[in-house]
Amino acid sequence: MKRITVAAAFAAVSIAFIACNNNPQTQSAAKATVATPDSKTNTNAPVKAGVDPKVAANVKEMIGNYLQLKNGLANDNSKDAAAAGKALADDFVKFDLNLLTAGQKKSFQDIADDAKEMAEHIGKSADKLEHQREHFDMLSQDMIDLAKLFGAGQTLFVDHCPMYNNNKGANWLSETKEIKNPYLGKKMLTCGSIKDELK
Repeated sequence: MKRITVAAAFAAVSIAFIACNNNPQTQSAAKATVATPDSKTNTNAPVKAGVDPKVAANVKEMIGNYLQLKNGLANDNSKDAAAAGKALADDFVKFDLNLLTAGQKKSFQDIADDAKEMAEHIGKSADKLEHQREHFDMLSQDMIDLAKLFGAGQTLFVDHCPMYNNNKGANWLSETKEIKNPYLGKKMLTCGSIKDELK
């Protein structure tokens, strides 16, 4: 019975590895540059109904810093990730709560308390890539919730890595359809799939 269980576990891990590593040429050809999201330059993006335009602009800047952070992790660049983490933490500090309705304020604060803390940890953890990725896992869910609450001002994709954290899996936001895994970095850059699209 023990042999069967061990064999089944090995098979499951092998299938997950094959599924996430089916394009080694793409991975080896992946560039080690940080993609620059266009969220900071596209000022004509639609604003979600009921959201103050200034709030939409602030959230768009937050999403832009999050995407920089994500791209830093995907490129195994902990210093870029740390810089973006600090910028994102500052965004949460500077956010003007007076622009929000009472309902929006409560939802925002529920998200912001955790997200700011995670971004700060990432910002203080340059050269600790795996530690940054642990906090990025929790930060990503907060940023997905933030984008759903206020809109992101651009199309975003919710991507999923099935292997991160001992196969518990983790999600992240991306500005492109192309998978660039921030949890596994260059060793398995294209591991993952698109779960959802946010507009």
